[in-house]
Amino acid sequence: MAKVWSKRFDKTLNPFIEKFNASICFDRKLILEDIDCSIAHVKMLSKTQVISPSESSKIISGLETIKSEYLEGKFFPNPPSEDIHYSIEEKLISLIGETGKKLHTGRSRNDQVGTDIRLWLRKEIDNIEILIIDLQKSLFNLAESNIYTLIPGYTHMQRAQPLSLAHHLLAYLEMFHRDRERFKEVRSRVNTCPLGAAALAGTKIKIDRNFTAAELGFEKIYKNSIDAVSDRDFCIEFVSASALIMSHLSKISEEIILWVTDEFSFAKLTDKCATGSSLMPQKKNPDVPELIRGKTGRVYGHLQALLTMVKGVPLAYNKDFQEDKEPIFDTAETISSCIKAMTILIHEGLEFNVDNLSDSVKNDFSNATDLADYLVGKQVPFRTAYEVVGEVVKYCIERKILFKNLKIAELKKFHPAFDDDVFVDLEPFNVVKSRNSEGGTSFSQVEKEINNWKKKLLI
Repeated sequence: MAKVWSKRFDKTLNPFIEKFNASICFDRKLILEDIDCSIAHVKMLSKTQVISPSESSKIISGLETIKSEYLEGKFFPNPPSEDIHYSIEEKLISLIGETGKKLHTGRSRNDQVGTDIRLWLRKEIDNIEILIIDLQKSLFNLAESNIYTLIPGYTHMQRAQPLSLAHHLLAYLEMFHRDRERFKEVRSRVNTCPLGAAALAGTKIKIDRNFTAAELGFEKIYKNSIDAVSDRDFCIEFVSASALIMSHLSKISEEIILWVTDEFSFAKLTDKCATGSSLMPQKKNPDVPELIRGKTGRVYGHLQALLTMVKGVPLAYNKDFQEDKEPIFDTAETISSCIKAMTILIHEGLEFNVDNLSDSVKNDFSNATDLADYLVGKQVPFRTAYEVVGEVVKYCIERKILFKNLKIAELKKFHPAFDDDVFVDLEPFNVVKSRNSEGGTSFSQVEKEINNWKKKLLI
């Protein structure tokens, strides 16, 4: 098959190099966006009288036919077409004849592919926004039903202080909210139209860039034609935002993996979201969070690939940019599937062992700070109170007992300010209830946040 540029060359391309150079096997994902881009371009050429209204109608009709055939499975671009753009143009010419050769007037594949990618990515970001909201709603529902469920809080993977389980889960809603904000910011920069920049210098053909931008739903156009065809910042920003949401998904995955172990036994997996072992019949494996955790590195790799791709290329367009598509295609597919899988896991794959959680916060020293705060309430300086409680902890560890096992007489040996009411303050439920600073884990603060999220998520 002749190439669009073949008249310039005396010899044909080496077959391996032809295959190496082609992008049709992956950029055909842009087929609908490329057709929409071309229809808007043709409408503009008619408006500016570069082509006649009848030619415009003929070309648009041909493009609509190609779209219909593709959607019906009758047209599937493949090699030897070099890329999706030329594949569609070849198909158009075969359908309507010489008039089809006017499609490419006043544009280059450089600004064309830049427009296609932005159209595709804009749609993907909108879909991802919906998926994140669904995930947030699943987390919200789980949090709302566990306001008064207690869970140990950790720092350095050591027991720290007891928490409301809802408070723990709401922390992830905050993370995913920031992810939504980041994707919205990325979308605003994706929504800039490069069409009309041509190869790099603009065109002498009479075009109306603002018209095509408006037709395609773009908010604005690139002001510099060189920047328009060479900018891939938006691809990097998208994958960067994706890497961050994957880090959050990986974080909650790791916690779920720990929670469902026999050692923690804070939760269990339902049969809907777990698999078994081919050898050990007792096993129930947390494949979903493990896969999400594993796929995080895949997205990180795509980010590194894109950063490396752009770091040394001179202006303007370079063939290196063909390498932008597979990373963003795979990133969008990966994060979408991971968000959806996590949503299902949260919604129907995880059950908390409330009794085990309750027992776990009663059998450690995570109320030590509250013992110190009790003394502070008796006008003892905090640093002194801290040192006293450190001695109490040491005393208990040596005797293999907890604070609740102490007699008041024993406590008074450490400081005379201790009295019988101290044991009320040390109850885990009261420990959590007392953390009433704004944004804290107290039940009243958590209920306040539940109400706030109910409004944000329109539940």
